[in-house]
Amino acid sequence: MNKLRFVDVCAGAGGLALGLEAAGFEPALLLDRKQVACETLRLNRPAWNVLETDLLDFDPSEHQHTYDVDLLSAGLPRVKSSATVARAETEEELRLLEAAVLLAPSIQPRALIIENVPGLVDSPKFEGVREFIRKELEHLDYRFRWFVLNAADFGVPQDRKQGVLVALKKQYFDAFEPPVPTVAQHVTVGTVLGRSMAARGWPGADAWAAQAISVAPTLVGGSDNRGGADLGPTGSKKAWERMRVNGGALGNDVPGPGDPVSGLIKLTAAQTALLQSFPEDWQFAGKKTARYRQIGHASPPPVGTALGLAVAAALNS
Repeated sequence: MNKLRFVDVCAGAGGLALGLEAAGFEPALLLDRKQVACETLRLNRPAWNVLETDLLDFDPSEHQHTYDVDLLSAGLPRVKSSATVARAETEEELRLLEAAVLLAPSIQPRALIIENVPGLVDSPKFEGVREFIRKELEHLDYRFRWFVLNAADFGVPQDRKQGVLVALKKQYFDAFEPPVPTVAQHVTVGTVLGRSMAARGWPGADAWAAQAISVAPTLVGGSDNRGGADLGPTGSKKAWERMRVNGGALGNDVPGPGDPVSGLIKLTAAQTALLQSFPEDWQFAGKKTARYRQIGHASPPPVGTALGLAVAAALNS
């Protein structure tokens, strides 16, 4: 059976694309406007067709191989909460969301996956956006579902809720079922990071892992316009502190033999990639903060795999 083909916009570090690849999809094109993200994609998958351009400037007519693909996917920059809804940054994120939907008439995919914040699914703040999407998709003969997934239900050691839109051409829609959890018990931070904490001979590794018995709070990549690399807002930092992690900064390396066995430790960017369930051999381009931002903004690959398998099952039904 031929692989299903997809176009992935706002591809970032490749979390969603990597998940779709594991579900049997093959990318026709991956698009992102950030040079460092495109470097990451090319570093890991030299054969992938990666285009560095802004989604708002993308013209599918200049890329004939994107026509008539099976899937258009988009792990878009997160639209902001009501507290920041007036910001220009939020307006741009909403324009990107609309631009992704407006690619459908040109690309003509049999299915779409758009992933964003949970509030996009049912919050009154985004009713206008949902109505715009409804009109566009129904005009193009798609049917669709909104739902929320938690990455922790798919083996990702992180409480990360994602709002998802899946649309399919009418003849495939009735065969679509949203993904169901793939794990009966959530994977803990200590389980995933225990081996890396011990990699340099830190004597406190086993004790640290034994007390890190919950999933991580949601990793937040932050804005490119301000701040450095940290693990999220105040509430997240407090949750990290309960696991003896300093959520205010990242470390350059895991603890070693001479480091204290008590107190707070810092995670490395590579460890946060494990918390997003990237493969250990997936490399990230750029300096520490740039690497972490790519990781924090990514969609965990296991969620992409679950979505890809559900869409593929409908398309192949």
